[in-house]
This record gives sequence, C-alpha cells and structure tokens, in this order.
Amino acid sequence: MDLALSTAGVAVRAAGAVSPRWGAAVALPLFGHVSRPRPVGAGEQATMWQARRSTLRIPGIQRSGPGVVAYEWGHGTDVVVLAHGWTGRASQFAALVRELTAEGLRVVAFDAPAHGDSSGRRTYLVDWIDALTELQQRHGRFHAVVGHSFGGLAALVAGADGVQADHVITVAAPADADLLLSQFQGMLGYGDPTSAALRERFARRYFPGEADPFGRLSPVRRPLPAGVALLAVHDEADRMVPYGELSRIRAANGGARAVTTRGFGHNRILESDPFLDAVLEFIAPPAIREVPRVATAEAADAA
Repeated sequence: MDLALSTAGVAVRAAGAVSPRWGAAVALPLFGHVSRPRPVGAGEQATMWQARRSTLRIPGIQRSGPGVVAYEWGHGTDVVVLAHGWTGRASQFAALVRELTAEGLRVVAFDAPAHGDSSGRRTYLVDWIDALTELQQRHGRFHAVVGHSFGGLAALVAGADGVQADHVITVAAPADADLLLSQFQGMLGYGDPTSAALRERFARRYFPGEADPFGRLSPVRRPLPAGVALLAVHDEADRMVPYGELSRIRAANGGARAVTTRGFGHNRILESDPFLDAVLEFIAPPAIREVPRVATAEAADAA
C-alpha cells in the first residue's frame, strides 16, 4: 500500500470510528478519484498516431458534460467499440486494434474522464455507459463491444440498459459493481458500518430517487438481452479481479462462451495471442482459427 492510500485509509477509519456517516463522507470523494493518467506504451504509440480523434460530450456522473476523447480506426461498416478499465486508456488495445482493422472492421475507443487524454480527476461507471451510449448515437448498432476489467463491467451494464450490440466480449471483468466497493473497503480497511453508510451516501448523491442503483449496476442480476452473443475471457493469474468472476458472468448469461488463459495476468492478457485469437474467432466469422479453452503464457505476468 502506497503512502497516499495508507493516509487515506487512516482518515476514513478515524472518521468512521466517530460515526459511520462521517467515515462515508471522507471516503466518497476518494472512491471515484483517479490519481494520474497511464502513459502510452512504446508499442502503442504508432497505432494511436494513426487514430482519427474526436470529442464526445456526455452527461457523466457529475452531470457536468465532461469532454471524452474518442479514437477511430478503419473504414468498415461493422463497428467494434473498445472500453478500457480503471486507470487504463484506449491505447492498451493497440494490438487488438491492429488485428480488427486488418479484418476490415471499423474500431472505436475512448479515454474515460480522468483517464488517458481526457480531462478530469473523478469518474465512475456511469461515465463509461454514457460514452458507449453517445458512440451508439454516432455509429448505430455495434457489431461488438469489447471491455477490459471495469470497461467489461460497463459493457455488460450498458447492454442491459439498451446499448445494442451483436456481440459483447469481456476480459478480466468483475461480475458486479459490489466487488468494487468490497475491494475499496479492503484497500482502505474501514469497517462494515462505514461501508454500509458509503453505499447509502453514494446512491443518494449520484442516483437520487432510485430505489436500488446497485441492482441496476449488476450484470448478475440484469444479464444481457437474449440474442446478444457473449464471450468472457479471464486469466487464472489475475491479481486485480478474481478469476471466479468469470464463472459468475457465464452463469448469469446462459450460452455465454468462456475462455481461460494462464500466466498473462490482468493487463498483459490484452496483448496475448489467446485473447486476440478468441476475439477474432468470435466476432469475425467465418472462424479464423480455433481457440483453445485453456492457453498458457511462456512466463507468468506479475501484473
């Protein structure tokens, strides 16, 4: 745990010891805070330079209309949208962008608020869903949505909310927004009374009048509509999102396909051949290649 996170945990626990509501008041601004943008990797730069850039205006969690930087590659009629994860950025999909455009697909991605080249310091799941909704207004029904980690959760929730796509692919995705709250509590070490007060405060602040916002943000309770093909990919060595989330996603969506990889971890999986092959085989018929159900990296990823 770094110093800033440790200090934040002390502050939340101290306030929570006086009153769970006080603890929640201290914790809420920290929950959606993003410290600094992830840099563009050396192997990602050429792909990002080739992108056509634009700006999306979305309502956002703050309802202040933040500007979101969007990227587009290729000129095909079938559109594939890519949604990065928390503290990620669109450039992490560079390898997949190259593969998809080579197959004649148009690829669209975005940097969520407080991520990549988009401005801001705070964000939450609603911003991802708003970005996907706005891109649908631009491009119509999607051929596919691919979401990594937090972006995978957003893809599932957006699909249940009415964003239309023929295919949804999640990679290293949580099955429920409740996991995020549990992980946040684990990082800061505050007690269950403060956790309950934080849930109540978050719902009242950002979803006023909504009886059960966490139910709406749960792909387990609200699966994808019938007819949407789902592929869920997860690595057994993922240290960020538990591997067990894969089975929860699959169980909630009858007929979903699951692919397990080994040794790529949470982030390097996005550049792995098993993941790239699985996506291409799933969304670019006829099948380009067969994908094994279990694939092994040459070396384990510490991520």
